Amino acid sequence: MFRARYRSSIAFALLFAIAMAYFEAAVVVYLRQLYYPDGFSFPLRIAPTKIIVIELIRELSTLVILVAVAAVAAKRFWERFGYFVMIFGVWDIFFYVWLKATTNWPSSLLEWDVLFLLPVPWIGPVIAPVLVALMMAVAGFLIIRLFALGYTFRPTSLGWLLAILGTAAILYSFMRDTDAGLRGQMPQPYLYYMLIIGLMLYIAGFIHCYRRSRGGGSL
Repeated sequence: MFRARYRSSIAFALLFAIAMAYFEAAVVVYLRQLYYPDGFSFPLRIAPTKIIVIELIRELSTLVILVAVAAVAAKRFWERFGYFVMIFGVWDIFFYVWLKATTNWPSSLLEWDVLFLLPVPWIGPVIAPVLVALMMAVAGFLIIRLFALGYTFRPTSLGWLLAILGTAAILYSFMRDTDAGLRGQMPQPYLYYMLIIGLMLYIAGFIHCYRRSRGGGSL
């Protein structure tokens, strides 16, 4: 059972993530109205340098905000990490929920989107970041749950290795098509198998670390 402070902290963290997602979605609605008045689609239109710089700083600012909220929610590093990835995952999922509610986009989870801009634009079908976000939200919640139950999350060497490999696979699936991201060309087919490999590596690594943190117990 969660102690009252954990229930309260999680509830407020989720409320923040959902509200923050609306702010992010609103900004995207305004940008698309300016640059894609007939509806967002690829190939991408190259925005002025000033706008690109503002967007890069906005994305960095969003990450800073998420880190700051996680730092306030908890005191220990891995507990803060749990809050961060949970908030990040819920925020990303509700970002698309709000876009759908306000603009009826995407028409399906297979619609392509620009996911992030650093160090190069990340592109891919909406289902890809949603699956990653879902995994993050669940993993973050389970890490917080560990601390609520009196345990400490302890990543292992194998867990780190699987996480690094999973990160590389997922990032490659998002960033490999630099022509579509930087040169205004149509995207190449998305490498779903790289996404699946990355998610499987992450899930395997997390389960391993979670079980070790609980002394070999089950999820």
